[in-house]
Amino acid sequence: MSYKGRDVEVVQINNKESLVIACDSCGGIGKKERDVVKASPYIVGETTTRVALMELLAVNAIPKSITLTIASEPYPTGDEIIKGAKEELEASGYKNLPMAISTEKNIPTCQTALGITLIGLCNNASLRICTSKAEDEVYCLGRPLVGNEVLNVQASELITPKDIKALSSMEGIHDIIPVGSKGILGEIELLCKSNDYTFISEAEVSIDMNKSAGPSTCLIFTASKEVDLSSLRLKPLKIGKLTF
Repeated sequence: MSYKGRDVEVVQINNKESLVIACDSCGGIGKKERDVVKASPYIVGETTTRVALMELLAVNAIPKSITLTIASEPYPTGDEIIKGAKEELEASGYKNLPMAISTEKNIPTCQTALGITLIGLCNNASLRICTSKAEDEVYCLGRPLVGNEVLNVQASELITPKDIKALSSMEGIHDIIPVGSKGILGEIELLCKSNDYTFISEAEVSIDMNKSAGPSTCLIFTASKEVDLSSLRLKPLKIGKLTF
């Protein structure tokens, strides 16, 4: 049972629970010679962990374990990536999450690369997949940013796992989908395909819906018309609705 193109896989283990696996990768971002975007390894670990964690939380899974596959030397790059990952987990309420780590100890590298996998558990009845309904309104939270743009904004402008937790706690919120390199429209197309709906866009939308959102700097969600969204930390932007 997959999320039809998303970076999440669901494996039912019994009648009550499923394993949920989320992953993300990051390459060419760091402080090495051939890195295209110059950023600290700490930020690489922090943001890549955030992406996989948000994918997991978006479907209502509870994180149980994380792996870090670091294609760089243990020190200093590896240590800084691990520190960023651990502090992102702690900030999101998962301080003592079991962690498996591999670094490159045999070959010198000139470019930073990282793979993150998060494994969680979810009650089958609570799994938030294909839960949208006809006439749901579609919103964007945050805005799509990529590359150096991510480094040039305040951290408070980026969505976080806490934002997903806040959405998940609200009645009338249905699908929650962190946006990645497919862009907002790409994610909406997958959403409609999974739910067998059609998306009708607002006449004017103030964000680029084709642009990559890099390390999931925004998300889309579907909601019933009567939902009060005023308590959210960031102001959501209505971008359309679903219909048959």
